Amino acid sequence: MSDAAVPGTIRVASATGRRVVLTTVLGSSMVMLDSTVINVALPRIGKDLGTDLAALQWTVNAYMLTLAGLILLGGSLGDRYGRRRVFVVGVVWFAVASALCGLAPNAAVLIAARALQGIGGALLTPGSLALIQASFHPDDRARAVGLWSGLGGVGAAVGPFVGGWLVDGPGWRWVFLLNVPLAALCVPVALRHVPESRDPRARGRFDVLGAVLAALALALVTYALIEAPGQGASAVVIGAAVCGILLGAVFVQVERTRAEPMLPPSVFASRQFTAVNVITLCVYAALGGYFFLAAIQLQVVAGYSALGAGTALLPTTVLMLLFSAASGELGQRIGPRIPLTAGPLIAAAGMLLMLRVGPGSGSVSGYLTDVLPAVAVLGVGLVTLVAPLTATVLASVDTARAGLASGINNAAARAAGLIAVAALPLLAGMGPEAYRSADEFAATFRRAMPMCAGLLVLGAAIAWATVRTPAGAPEEQARPECAVHCGIAAPPLEPAPEEPAPEEHGREGHGPGEHGREDGRGDARRAGGGTG
Repeated sequence: MSDAAVPGTIRVASATGRRVVLTTVLGSSMVMLDSTVINVALPRIGKDLGTDLAALQWTVNAYMLTLAGLILLGGSLGDRYGRRRVFVVGVVWFAVASALCGLAPNAAVLIAARALQGIGGALLTPGSLALIQASFHPDDRARAVGLWSGLGGVGAAVGPFVGGWLVDGPGWRWVFLLNVPLAALCVPVALRHVPESRDPRARGRFDVLGAVLAALALALVTYALIEAPGQGASAVVIGAAVCGILLGAVFVQVERTRAEPMLPPSVFASRQFTAVNVITLCVYAALGGYFFLAAIQLQVVAGYSALGAGTALLPTTVLMLLFSAASGELGQRIGPRIPLTAGPLIAAAGMLLMLRVGPGSGSVSGYLTDVLPAVAVLGVGLVTLVAPLTATVLASVDTARAGLASGINNAAARAAGLIAVAALPLLAGMGPEAYRSADEFAATFRRAMPMCAGLLVLGAAIAWATVRTPAGAPEEQARPECAVHCGIAAPPLEPAPEEPAPEEHGREGHGPGEHGREDGRGDARRAGGGTG
């Protein structure tokens, strides 16, 4: 039986307030952990299941595919059917899929379960911050968001360390099985203490067709890229690539003609919004490829354990945790052009420094001279970049569409990482068994890192040429509510500024991707989201 308070009345200092923060942090942390720690576990998964590199790519991408394809609908379902209800369904779904991952007898079952995990993530991720906003008293809302953001950032920072410890200790399966007790703690607290809320103005049809077309297009292109190294330019590979491109074109046409599209083309009328999303594609494609390959390089070539690899990569996220808030404030003062240009260039330098990592980097001195400088420079670049990127996305569109803009940007980043993980091994010439040979993987890693750095340099060039300080008074622009940015897989989802609604006390944000009629309210509902 629920004893949840009325939405919009909970105080942070109360016991109920602490429980609401706890359950939303636990829910979003499950998704963040599985987005980051999986890379550390890949070599052990490949060895235990006897899989090739393509199966490891699918282990990452099956999850990213469903998460990226469906996240724009997640918040819309919460608005319509209840944010707490959809959040709890997402947590339970994610936990069941995680258990299937942990019990998977072979790679095929693991990949299918990872795809199911992504669906659960798409349901719970947008609802996490939306519940914070809908539950707390307006006077305490900023403090509650700060707690949620900071604690979520801590979870993201320690994720690779915990993942490495689990892989070396009880085994890689516990990377997934750990989600089951977390969900068992999260769900009862949510049902008992988190108030239900929904948007009484949510209406219209869900753009299921658009979501299916987008997911299928991504899936077919991903399949072609992953299978090309093993099958070559076969009829199946070429057919998948062509069909994926055609379905992408159909998706664009459908979104142009539907009355209530998931991805309204009109939002791209803002040249700055379009430019920042292109920069996002460059940056997060580079990051997706980097983190996929770097964790394997450290273990297969440099001889690190899984725990050692996770710990070695930790400085990047720690720097983001400590300094992203200050970076956001600096970006507000000097404008976005310099941070969005300098950040990718610094990060590119960090990736090029990773070329120093080799067989001699496994010692303490090797870490200090080869690995630490690379991950620290990369972290400085991400600190410089990510918070101003989020702020520029929100400020580049009308305030009423900020939630939609954030959802699109988040999905674009995840899709970019998905394509990079599929394409980089092909472009770098990695064979299906490359990760089993230190010499072969090291050679292809040396070819891949300059490609990732090149994407970042391209993003910096686009930023310098196109990004300007958004027009309009700062007080009229939507601004990020999450000060801590630890989003390695994607920028944090952000809600649009509140709009008072007399219909429901404490009514909060709309889900990303859903939009209203042209009635003066704008065509974007709000997005609540996770830290990445």
